[in-house]
Amino acid sequence: MKQFIPKTKDAIALSSAVTIALTWFISGLCDVLDYIIIKGVLFLGFGVLFVLALIYGLRNDAKKNRPEDKLQDDSY
Repeated sequence: MKQFIPKTKDAIALSSAVTIALTWFISGLCDVLDYIIIKGVLFLGFGVLFVLALIYGLRNDAKKNRPEDKLQDDSY
């Protein structure tokens, strides 16, 4: 049985983006986007997702494919 709670950062970000997008779509279909509470909740969710993306993006470390100690000759 699969777990419904995401454990990785990628899965959490993807499920958050899908949830916000579906909420925008469904609330647009139901004509409830004119309510200030709905707008506030959706913009707050989008803002939190944006800030988290910035934090993870700035904290991301570049990984090198090869160590600098052992140089490898690729010219055959």
